[in-house]
Amino acid sequence: MKYTLQQLDQLDLFTFLENTAKAMPRQKALAYVGEEYIDYGDFYRQSLQLASFLQAQGVNAYDKIAIWGENGPQWLIAYFAIVSFGAVAVPVLPDFSAKEIENIIKHSEAKILFISDSFKRKLKGLLTGITMISLGDFSLEIWQNGKQKTIQFQNFVKDNPEIKPRKTIVHAEDLASIIYTSGTTGNSKGVMLSHRNLVANGIQGHFTFAINKEDRFLSLLPMSHTLEFTLGNIYPVMYGASIHYLRKPPTATVLLPAMSKIKPTFMLTVPLIIEKIYKSKIRPELTNSVWKKKLFSWSPMRKWMHKIAGKKLMGTFGGEMRFFGIGGAKLDGEVEQFLLDAKFPYAIGYGLTETSPLLAGAIPGKWKLGSTGTPVKGVRFKLINIDPKTGEGEIVAYGPNVMKGYYKAEHLNKQVFVDDGGFRTGDTGIIDKDGYLFIKGRIKNMILGPSGENIFPEEIEEAINKSEWVMESLVYELKGKIIARVELNHDAIQKTIQEWKEKAADIEQEVELILKKIQKSVNEEVNKFSRINKIFEQKEPFIKTPTRKIKRYLYHDLEPHENPVEKKEKIDK
Repeated sequence: MKYTLQQLDQLDLFTFLENTAKAMPRQKALAYVGEEYIDYGDFYRQSLQLASFLQAQGVNAYDKIAIWGENGPQWLIAYFAIVSFGAVAVPVLPDFSAKEIENIIKHSEAKILFISDSFKRKLKGLLTGITMISLGDFSLEIWQNGKQKTIQFQNFVKDNPEIKPRKTIVHAEDLASIIYTSGTTGNSKGVMLSHRNLVANGIQGHFTFAINKEDRFLSLLPMSHTLEFTLGNIYPVMYGASIHYLRKPPTATVLLPAMSKIKPTFMLTVPLIIEKIYKSKIRPELTNSVWKKKLFSWSPMRKWMHKIAGKKLMGTFGGEMRFFGIGGAKLDGEVEQFLLDAKFPYAIGYGLTETSPLLAGAIPGKWKLGSTGTPVKGVRFKLINIDPKTGEGEIVAYGPNVMKGYYKAEHLNKQVFVDDGGFRTGDTGIIDKDGYLFIKGRIKNMILGPSGENIFPEEIEEAINKSEWVMESLVYELKGKIIARVELNHDAIQKTIQEWKEKAADIEQEVELILKKIQKSVNEEVNKFSRINKIFEQKEPFIKTPTRKIKRYLYHDLEPHENPVEKKEKIDK
């Protein structure tokens, strides 16, 4: 099957499933790791049956249907059923609170909520008046005045054994999804993505890195996030690859046996996962003795050690990885250098929910350290408000994958689209002579220096995170001063303290001593107006989005002694 961007007017999302199912009905499609597969023929059949079931309940084209649950085959079957006849899917991120779910259902005017059984308890008293369909067996539950009425999907299938092909004509410009973002700013917006947007990004993915029916995808990120949904689910459906899901959260004890069993060739993840593997496992093993540290400090030897460690890492991931995609946030420079030296098949992607999401990619074998790669096919960039000193400017994107706009938010649409239709990404960056994009930071995160300098917290955080004592960091402005919260690697700290001849009186003094060393090292590296004024330990893990980005808005203007959890609870209310 070949798809091109010239075909966009003739394609909708269900076309991908329909074509694959007809071409290879017995091809393995969806499965939980270690369990029986659903082949593409059954995937197609179940989607049509569920579509008929929805229509029998009075759902029509353009109606909104929300999906809230863990990753799994039923999630994707539900999505294809919804869009097959022109209804609109509203994927909901798994970490949203009950109040956020209620707001999304009201704002999107969703008629029905597909929901995992384990998520129902989160809704508590909000069940009344919500029509729900179980993502387990697709049974429909209607709650009215505290009473439940259940309609069994399997009974509907028995009574309607004939699989009817869809009759609704779905147009490329029709709305396919409204995705409510869970960004770092705390403002959840409904991003409207058309069939054209999502189809285009699937095709763009193929031109960036081609896959085939032999590829095996392992789905880790929430399917309600566009990175996982488009490139980890829609894309493999286009070419008949198999998709595997986990029944439990991807902890090491769950993930390692899964990768050994299925030997994935394609995975999508966020920087935090590979950064933690490197900082907690790989780097300590490479520097766990005095002579190893000396060897590691010499660049040629460090590259050789990285290469050896990379082979071991490849084996850990099953040994057959072709594409290890990293997106959603900036990758730590030291970790990327390791992956580069190790010749590990990593790729870095850049994009936003608003762009379906992929805009640019640095794929295996075509890297530039620190770059997010070149624009994908059909996308072009321009920079506006360029700083004449640095050449940095705000990135404006053009392409068929750029959203229709924000749902019920015309005032926001006027802000994010420029006069010629380009989308303002809100990121600043530079483009080199070879067309490679280098992201500097988010404009909303930018701190204005005392003399008008643009200070990007992400750049200071990258300098902080180089320390072996640091797991993660967050930089922000407080009362005109640059503040850094640091989550420390206490295993590395204990190891360091044991090596020091003079020990501090207690653990607090040890930590304080290390924080001062980190601050001194960073301030020697960054420019003078980006220097940290105060650094302190973040004792609890940072509160994050589903793609493991720190929710910056919870820490904005927060004093060291204040609790971000209390701030989050106030916001949720």
